[in-house]
Amino acid sequence: MAFVRTSRWWLRTTVFAAVATAVAACSFGSAASDPGPWWHPEKGLSWQWQLHNEPVDTSINAQVYDIDLFENPAATVKTLHDQGRKVICYMSGGSWEPYRPDAGDFPESVKSGPVPEWDDERWLDVKQIDVLKPLMAKRMDLCKQKGFDGVEPDWADLHNQNTGNLKITAADQLAYNRMLAGLAHDRGLAVGLKNDLDQVSALAGLFDFSVNEQCFEDRATCDKLAPFIAAGKPVFHAEYNLKLTEFCADSARLGLSSIRKHRELDAWRETC
Repeated sequence: MAFVRTSRWWLRTTVFAAVATAVAACSFGSAASDPGPWWHPEKGLSWQWQLHNEPVDTSINAQVYDIDLFENPAATVKTLHDQGRKVICYMSGGSWEPYRPDAGDFPESVKSGPVPEWDDERWLDVKQIDVLKPLMAKRMDLCKQKGFDGVEPDWADLHNQNTGNLKITAADQLAYNRMLAGLAHDRGLAVGLKNDLDQVSALAGLFDFSVNEQCFEDRATCDKLAPFIAAGKPVFHAEYNLKLTEFCADSARLGLSSIRKHRELDAWRETC
């Protein structure tokens, strides 16, 4: 992935603004007109993302916490709520993780090849919505029971991943992501779209926020997130390799909620 220099990105912000304006003038469909009985985060919120080295550090000055669904008890969520914060539960929507307490509920028929860099995990065949829907529903039930405000389903872009013989199409992924959003909203949970940049225009009206990794480093793709910003929804964005000086100014112009994190997503964090 190429580094994106600020001087180049300044030129791209004009295009981003134009796209955002155009999107704001368009209808996102019925989901956008019905606010629903769940948390509707606004753009510009500060955030913390800690998925490892629990217990979670609850002293970070952030309005929103994104933490692991299974590794954190309801007491942690309550502590954060008592501090006036909103809390998102992280779960995988597109991979099977053998160390999760519900791992045995997933039949072999929905598991495929290993996930690169996480060889103990296996891709899920998201074409099998009828099989996966009740399993994802149970996870979101747990998210709701623990008191979380929203959910971040990971691996929402399997059509862009090397999933071996699964042959997930963009249409397959779109249908699966819409299913996940419906499950979340049925439980009164806000739902975030993880990466999946090429489907943002189709899904920004249905999802309540975006979680993005490395859009500045990854060939200057942050402009694809314009529909969320245009709709007043936050883009919770993290970079791992770039320095703050390499992306914060452009992040501010684009309206992203940006932080710098270690790739392992421990408590360490730098903010713009």
